Amino acid sequence: MKHVMTAAVLIAASLTSLPSQAGVSISVGEPGFYGQIDIGGYPPPQLISPQPIIVQPVPVAAPPIYLRVPPGHMKHWDRYCRQYGACGRRVYFVRDDWYNRVYVPHYREYHHDNGRHEGWKRDHRDDRHDDHRDEWHGDHRDH
Repeated sequence: MKHVMTAAVLIAASLTSLPSQAGVSISVGEPGFYGQIDIGGYPPPQLISPQPIIVQPVPVAAPPIYLRVPPGHMKHWDRYCRQYGACGRRVYFVRDDWYNRVYVPHYREYHHDNGRHEGWKRDHRDDRHDDHRDEWHGDHRDH
């Protein structure tokens, strides 16, 4: 019985110490962002290595992806590539100084509200002219 109680206490303790999801979302351009960046329309990125990192065979037609990752992730890329959906891709890691000095200011210049659409006065669904939900058209049920 003592073993059962000890096991129950250990299980309960382990369940209460599980990390909780804080629900924090960090977007491109914000401090602490790591992930894929779209370099279309930006100056060529400064890369950590001129050769892509490849963990698994890559389809020839698949374009490379550009990532900003913490140094520990880059160092052990084979462990972390799944978190970025990049194991079967050619990956170039961008330099932090290029990301902060070039990419972030350019991104902020063209994405003022970070995708929140704060300047919109109303929902675009209101622009539909064929939406007659407010009109009553009688009862169409068969009696």
